[in-house]
Amino acid sequence: MLNVPSQSFPGPSSQQRVSSGGRSKVPLKQGRSLMDWIRLTKSGKDLTGLKGRLIEVTEEELKKHNKKDDCWICIRGFVYNVSPYMEYHPGGEEELMSAAGSDGTDLFDQVHRWVNYESMLKECLVGRMAVKPAFPKGMLPKSQVTDPLAKEGPSSPSYDWFQTDALVTIVIYTKQKDINLDSVIADHRDDSFRAETVIKDYSYLIHIALSHEIQEDFSVRVVENVGKIEIVLKKKENTSWKCLGHPLENHNSLIPKKDTGLYYRKCQLISKEDVTHDTKLFCLMLPPSTHLQVPTGLHVYFKLTITGTEIVKPYTPVSDSLFSEFKEPVLPNNKYIYFLIKIYPAGLFTPELDHLQIGDYVSVSNPEGNFKISQFQDLEDLFLLAAGTGFTPMVKVLSYALTNIPSLRKVKLMFFNKTEDDIIWRSQLEKLAFKDKRFDVEFVLSVPTSEWNSKRGYISPALLSEFLKRSLDTSKVLICICGPMPFTEQGMKLLHDLNFSKDEIHSFTA
Repeated sequence: MLNVPSQSFPGPSSQQRVSSGGRSKVPLKQGRSLMDWIRLTKSGKDLTGLKGRLIEVTEEELKKHNKKDDCWICIRGFVYNVSPYMEYHPGGEEELMSAAGSDGTDLFDQVHRWVNYESMLKECLVGRMAVKPAFPKGMLPKSQVTDPLAKEGPSSPSYDWFQTDALVTIVIYTKQKDINLDSVIADHRDDSFRAETVIKDYSYLIHIALSHEIQEDFSVRVVENVGKIEIVLKKKENTSWKCLGHPLENHNSLIPKKDTGLYYRKCQLISKEDVTHDTKLFCLMLPPSTHLQVPTGLHVYFKLTITGTEIVKPYTPVSDSLFSEFKEPVLPNNKYIYFLIKIYPAGLFTPELDHLQIGDYVSVSNPEGNFKISQFQDLEDLFLLAAGTGFTPMVKVLSYALTNIPSLRKVKLMFFNKTEDDIIWRSQLEKLAFKDKRFDVEFVLSVPTSEWNSKRGYISPALLSEFLKRSLDTSKVLICICGPMPFTEQGMKLLHDLNFSKDEIHSFTA
């Protein structure tokens, strides 16, 4: 039985930038948008060339279909004719052709493992890969042979449980010292309990169908210096449990993070308020049956069903303001997640999001991304380059740096926008610069009015060379950059030309 993950397809024109490997998008021809593709899949046209038949595909047969007009690709045991999709693919034809006539699972996972290929390509399904003959006794297929590189991963965690009359406590021993509340994502749904602990680039999963009912809410505690996690569940009835429950898929397993599927939970829309003429601050509340804290620099995916197809887009959480630490929370902070989202009236995803009513729900994934908080260690100068809603990952980066890095001398933000009306949280940024002398902000407009008396134009060598001045010649520096892809690509090139090293730059790219 093949297990197909239930992840979903990202909107092809997101201006929200997330932390992952850089990937250039290819301009699509008119009439080749995601919405156009969805219409084509619902038109009844035969997209496989097999007139609705499903076949069993051998490796030899798969290899024959390796041309642009006859391109079959295998993803997790399912074979698709992707030729009709070529012109609709945001990554371009070349990316698809690199897996033509072969198993593209690894490439797929590297680029966009969250994509629900079942939903997007269901009308292109050719069939399943033929099952290979069993291996001779005593031999293992290559994928089952112990990988010597696996020894480089963390020591395998373990877990135990104990109970009182009213409580059940699950204890996870991670054998790591850098574990905190951000490391643990826990969900109770129906009778199953799922706890994922992120350890470096791996995930340790507890996944159990509980033997008895528990109350909706639970608590998570971490003893950081020994890496112990305690998850305290409340029994519905004060009876003794003979066992915790029975294991579900991947229970008690340690697997590379890149091989784990995205897990979603439904979050309730609590409020949305205008920030600029086209950007809103959305507040979502996690269900009481979830523990989730998104680490600084990481993002999540929103999932909505639009015209019968699951669509996802990445968004980076922000705080409710740059001064939220001084405000009394109405509810515990860890139950709220805030997002600054630009609404594109002609877009596919954001108008649907904007039409949600207070009390409606949106599915939110586990955190993703490759930003490491260790990049802040001993940091002295932090430079932030943001364009438009590329400002969103900078919010928590800025807050964390000013609050938690004792070695920090200065933080500078250069914020690029078209007009003054487009600047997100301008007054808050100016207030923060006034209150904290380590912080400075510069606004750059590409379409300013004649009254604008600050910087104007686009990202350029002249702007950056003046902006990126270290407090000392030997200062440890980090530069974060985020914005639309052309902005980020141009910025990365200019930073390289200015002789900043790879370790001194982090790009948040889609």
